[in-house]
Amino acid sequence: MRRLTRSAAAATAAVGLAVIPTASAGATPNPSAQEWWFKGWSIQQQVWPLTKGQGVTVAVLDSGVNGNLPDMKPATLQGTDVVSGGNGWKDHDEQGHGTAIASVIASRGTSTGFVGIAPEAKILPVRTQADGPYLSKAIRFAVDHGAKVVNMSVGNQGATMFPNQCPPEVFSAIRYAIDKDVVLVGSAGNTGDEDNAVEYPGSCPGVVAVGALGRDGHAWKKSQRQPYVAVGAPGVDVGGLSQTGHVWTTGEGTSQASALTAGAVALIRAKFPQMKAREVVQLLTNTTKDFGSPDQLGRGVISIPRALRTKVPASAPNPVFARYDKAVAQAPKGSGGGSGSSSAPAEEKKGSSSTMLYVGIGVVVIVVLVVGGVVLMRRGKGKGGAGAPPPAPMGPPSFGQQPGGQTGPQRSPYASPQQPGGFGQPGGQPGGPHLGGQPGNGAPQFQPPAGGQDPRQ
Repeated sequence: MRRLTRSAAAATAAVGLAVIPTASAGATPNPSAQEWWFKGWSIQQQVWPLTKGQGVTVAVLDSGVNGNLPDMKPATLQGTDVVSGGNGWKDHDEQGHGTAIASVIASRGTSTGFVGIAPEAKILPVRTQADGPYLSKAIRFAVDHGAKVVNMSVGNQGATMFPNQCPPEVFSAIRYAIDKDVVLVGSAGNTGDEDNAVEYPGSCPGVVAVGALGRDGHAWKKSQRQPYVAVGAPGVDVGGLSQTGHVWTTGEGTSQASALTAGAVALIRAKFPQMKAREVVQLLTNTTKDFGSPDQLGRGVISIPRALRTKVPASAPNPVFARYDKAVAQAPKGSGGGSGSSSAPAEEKKGSSSTMLYVGIGVVVIVVLVVGGVVLMRRGKGKGGAGAPPPAPMGPPSFGQQPGGQTGPQRSPYASPQQPGGFGQPGGQPGGPHLGGQPGNGAPQFQPPAGGQDPRQ
């Protein structure tokens, strides 16, 4: 079975946090101090009084979600497994990555205190792999089952072999989703300081590809440097829930940045239910804050308070959809979009010979990558204990407990077994960039570390 974890991910020490909820029954708890992005975006003061994501379903195309966890059960809908099949599937996640991603978006926090930024949104779990046929089917399932936002914290390096850096069947599914008024969000990639490969689905036209920002106000060094990167979001020291309910306080990667952006889109769509997907993306990309590094953070780091309070003119640039419209105009006739079923669509089966050729090339490339030992990537980079044994193909079977009940090295759902290491103190350093601000304030603002200097100096 193909793994979705990144072989290049740096495994670092994850520290569990026992958090006591501070809210009464039925209310949203206060986020823990480790969830630094809440303060950066002024979520409790400027966002939650306006929206908590109610009425919006976010599809998480990932390794699955354990929807039986107390914090996730009220949020999780019945999903599916497009890899091995299984209708009504909502409680299986061997790897833990998908559960962590879903918790960043919509965890209720009533059991652990770890709260998602859109705690009244719903999660539709779709277990998939980062191959074109699976992604295509997963996207269509999500659209046909009510998702208004699709998060894809997965990636495949075969993008350059296809037109528009996207497999035809995936682009067909993206067109189908956009025609149905769905916003698609994807991670940009985690090898910006290595091969900096072009990776789909983040590279696909119509997908909001997200780079990662660190707590120091700078782009994460590993975040991809590519023209398709649309925006940035926090991606360092971002933890989540494991599939066993353990709270991880650290993690790094564009997976987390993508999840937070998907959560932000859910908040916007709940606040403005009549706003079309194209307009939501235009709003999101025109209310960002400039933290530099446009090759890694696109138009800037998203600002949820600005997006909720700013009116963007219809003439404002919309680079994500400008690229999408160009790709649609250049696509062969009958190449997909518009209509179709949630499973193998007829237009894909009847596609042109050139489209089938591209699909064949993609299959060959994938086989070569596997034989060569190049693992298709998942964006979350994690914090794993040094000396932990290599995981099974879909990741470690459990976190925190070794067979026989003995406590072993704690591994984050973002962990990779190849490079053990340590991150230092749980939750990282105090302080961090200010991501909110008042509407119209274009200058980057920072919260310097306690007793420290402004990181720009």
